[in-house]
Amino acid sequence: MSKSTIDSAVSIRAGEELNSEILDQFLKRTIGNTIELKAIKQFPSGYSNLTYLLETNEGEFVLRKPPHGANIKGGHDMEREFKVLSALKPVFPFVPNPVAFEADENLIGTPFYIMERISGMILRAQPPKGVELNSEFFQSISHSSIELLSKLHQLDLQETGLAQMGKPEGYVQRQVEGWVKRYFNAKTDELKEMEATAEWLGDWIKSNEENSSINKASFIHNDFKYDNLVLTTESPYSIKAVLDWEMATVGHPLMDLGTSLAYWCEENDHPALKAFNLTWMPGNLTREGVIKHYQDLSKSDIDDIIFYYVFGCFKVAVIGQQIYARFKKGLTKDPRFAALIHVIDACGKNTQMAIKNNRISNFY
Repeated sequence: MSKSTIDSAVSIRAGEELNSEILDQFLKRTIGNTIELKAIKQFPSGYSNLTYLLETNEGEFVLRKPPHGANIKGGHDMEREFKVLSALKPVFPFVPNPVAFEADENLIGTPFYIMERISGMILRAQPPKGVELNSEFFQSISHSSIELLSKLHQLDLQETGLAQMGKPEGYVQRQVEGWVKRYFNAKTDELKEMEATAEWLGDWIKSNEENSSINKASFIHNDFKYDNLVLTTESPYSIKAVLDWEMATVGHPLMDLGTSLAYWCEENDHPALKAFNLTWMPGNLTREGVIKHYQDLSKSDIDDIIFYYVFGCFKVAVIGQQIYARFKKGLTKDPRFAALIHVIDACGKNTQMAIKNNRISNFY
């Protein structure tokens, strides 16, 4: 095993430091008096909540907290994410053990929670050093990731107690209306494809109000993609855990799949999208291949996939738009955020190509 293959934490970005004395006392209160906080580092990837590595004499932990300037409670609710992990762990072992939650903002400036650190390889924009990511590797990981998503969707909501984690009635309509509103609230640039897509989504909802298929319900992750998967670091590679459950809820499984498809790039997609993940590399399923594999696993027809893919692209674009708006206001200094406008524009163009061509693959 090479250390270079493991997703590593680095020095904390300026302005995002944490008070080590306060956190050391918090760990002693919640874990035990013998624990000592040795160091705090930050995971540099990710675009939403801030994630830190806590190194102690009793092992490593991860701290999650909202970013500075965030006012989107549904996407940065630390207590809810902690409760999701607590509810999932007994029935879906691919999640970290939750350790402690703190609601008091006076400690480090925001609510936060702590969970176990699951060490492993994470597939981000660039392949990790020391690992041969050949077509066989991606064929295996792309199939197993969709199998894990399908397994999540097939959890029994009543038997597991997960039914209380969301309100599936009217979920699809609420999501469309909510994300359209968020886009215009965070709008910074004139992007005609995004505005056309917002209108198309609203029209689709109006014309499908009596469609019973939009009332399906599963427990969904809502941000299921390669860089939220922790892999083993030795061949044969497999998935150890799924991270970032901040948007998980009870809702329509194809809304979840649509979001994953929005992240799932193909070779001919815009470079701004390909720069964020490795799903376009040889061996990976195409988006249409993802749909077929998921359909075979779920043993059910997949209706209206164009709508769910278009929604997913629009939602991913809005997430980027909200972060980009914070960057433009000077609320975050992370230089990666400057390029998000190109991602937003590319997502908007993909939605219009999907609508025009009535397919989700091979647009260009």
